[in-house]
Amino acid sequence: MKLRKSKLRNMIIPIIAIVILFQCQQKADKKSGQDKISQNPKTGNDMKITKSIYGTTESGEQINTFSLTNGNNVEIKIIEYGAIVSGIKVPDRTGRIDDITLGYDDLEGWENDPYYFGATVGRVANRTGGASFTLDGITYDLAPNTLPDFGKNHLHGGVIPFNKVVWKGSEFQNEREVGVVLEYFSKDGEEGYPGNLTCQVIYSLNHKNELKILYKATTDKTTIVNMTHHSYFNLAGAGNGTILDQQVQINADRYTPADEDLIPTGEIAIVKGLPIDFLKEQTIGARMKKMEKKKFTGYDLNYVLNQANNESLVYAGKAVDPKNGRVLEVFTTQPCMHFYTSNFLEGKPGKNGQNYEKYGAFCFEPQGYPDAANKPQFSSIVLKPGEEYIQTIVYKFSIQK
Repeated sequence: MKLRKSKLRNMIIPIIAIVILFQCQQKADKKSGQDKISQNPKTGNDMKITKSIYGTTESGEQINTFSLTNGNNVEIKIIEYGAIVSGIKVPDRTGRIDDITLGYDDLEGWENDPYYFGATVGRVANRTGGASFTLDGITYDLAPNTLPDFGKNHLHGGVIPFNKVVWKGSEFQNEREVGVVLEYFSKDGEEGYPGNLTCQVIYSLNHKNELKILYKATTDKTTIVNMTHHSYFNLAGAGNGTILDQQVQINADRYTPADEDLIPTGEIAIVKGLPIDFLKEQTIGARMKKMEKKKFTGYDLNYVLNQANNESLVYAGKAVDPKNGRVLEVFTTQPCMHFYTSNFLEGKPGKNGQNYEKYGAFCFEPQGYPDAANKPQFSSIVLKPGEEYIQTIVYKFSIQK
């Protein structure tokens, strides 16, 4: 009998130890992994979209906000005002979740924003030289709004561009993604552009941690269209210092040189041997001193993407924060991508009262050629009646171990 008890005790003790170890491991896993992006992405059943009232504009229009989540602790927030991405929250390798985009806490901030934080940019992104263009023999004068050249040129759609108007949103969900469709009707003559333009911006988030942005537009008169997205990214978290120690790669061995007012000269040049060469991953701040010798300090230029294809997505580039492991990759159907290092931020407060300093973020802006309306050697951005403007941008988030 004593022998049996001894055997039984010898069997029970290891079992109890295994159970205790299993419970401890479960608690440890839950604590360390509760906020991490899943290495085995969850299914569409974990994706959600919620809609709520965000605020009321100065003119009295109610603005809704949409929150897209995918079960991997990635959250994208979008507001109807300006079809703006008001926040992107992602975890780092330790599980810490930060909003990695600059912006504001309330609608008043977005209405008074001079920087295009999170903006849907249109009708035409980037600069148009002389604030005018000629199409089918007719010269169209656009709203001159560039600084600091006191309005010699046209920038990002004009005085009241797409990020300063109200879009109407409707949410959707399927097994692959959750998202919101935002619609706006731009009247003939708005900011000087010809044609009534019917526009859509479709945001969606999937379980692969990809934010997809689909642009669509049709017109009743020949016009020009070149839309893009303008989030300011800081992979350390918005307001958490500069991006000078973060690393960037851009899939482009060519760029479009510009004059002192950042208007393209029309040339397409090679980046090799220049401090703007990001074909191999480089720390943003490593060559910043060389860029500061120019009239406009920092990076603010347009790259011509390798293997650009209007029919399918191509890899445009990526950014990495080696300290926390956050990775942002960009894919697009557009031929170019503008890279900007927030050279004009002046320490004004943003979210949570944080002051956004110079070089406090970077922008990856896939788009058509800047000033293409005045440069026939560049790919056309003309849209005619009966045609549909369709372009796509994908921002993909992951973690580097």
